[in-house]
Amino acid sequence: MNSEGTTDRRDANRDSSTINQVTVAPLDLAAHVADVSTGSCGAVVTFIGQVRDHDPDAAGQVTGLDYSAHPDAGRILSEILARVAAEYPQVNLSVSHRIGHLDVGDLALVAAAASAHRAVAFEACERLVETVKLEVPIWKKQYEVDGSTAWVGLT
Repeated sequence: MNSEGTTDRRDANRDSSTINQVTVAPLDLAAHVADVSTGSCGAVVTFIGQVRDHDPDAAGQVTGLDYSAHPDAGRILSEILARVAAEYPQVNLSVSHRIGHLDVGDLALVAAAASAHRAVAFEACERLVETVKLEVPIWKKQYEVDGSTAWVGLT
């Protein structure tokens, strides 16, 4: 904890790495929790976005998704993380979004926020997730049980 009583990513007990990635690799919730946790954090909030078997736009059961990303998606994700971190300097943050083919149950988005107190950790995690969903250029192609496909979430 720094002199203002807030958690600082430069805490002497940890390195300054932050998980912040768009990746084809499976996402690891435990790695995100470890990335944000320090001895001064009494609250760790996580968010998992996983592929579900239904969608309001689907005529039938969803069997999987293909996530595609614009080449700048990683840079934009990094900028979002930096903005949210600047808005919540007392919170440690990490975030990853997966791309490629994902089956029902696979993790598509993982975010973690840690702070001395829960309220600000919840708020920062929500801001991070909502901003990622709104601004990162990642699109999904949805597969349904009957073999049909549809691009969803395009605006």
